[in-house]
Amino acid sequence: MQANRMALVACVAVFGAAAPLLGHHSLSSTYFMNQSATIEGDLVEFAFRSPHSFVELNVKDRRTGELVRWSVEWGSPNRLGRQGITRESLKPGDHVIIHGQPSRTEGEHRLHMQGFTRPADGWKWGRNTD
Repeated sequence: MQANRMALVACVAVFGAAAPLLGHHSLSSTYFMNQSATIEGDLVEFAFRSPHSFVELNVKDRRTGELVRWSVEWGSPNRLGRQGITRESLKPGDHVIIHGQPSRTEGEHRLHMQGFTRPADGWKWGRNTD
């Protein structure tokens, strides 16, 4: 009986530890890895959080001139922190130009961050198109 209980506890521990891995998605299933897009707009929010940080910005639609909210997936806080990025690095109102890989979902205003520039002070990160 004791051996069965220990085996059950071991199984629960192994599967419980692996559960977070099941929620992680492949970037190639969400984004076109062989395509790129560039957007420019004003930052609304910088969500510096696990498992991935996000940059939300308002971008003027080229056809209609209306503001459209874009969501840009970035790295984990741990990875970004090693590159000198903190939750204070970007502020609402910052005007940014972002280069990234577009969403596979048609009509979804979403990118995977490849690089950005903040023209006000010339700060750049990652791969840029300029």
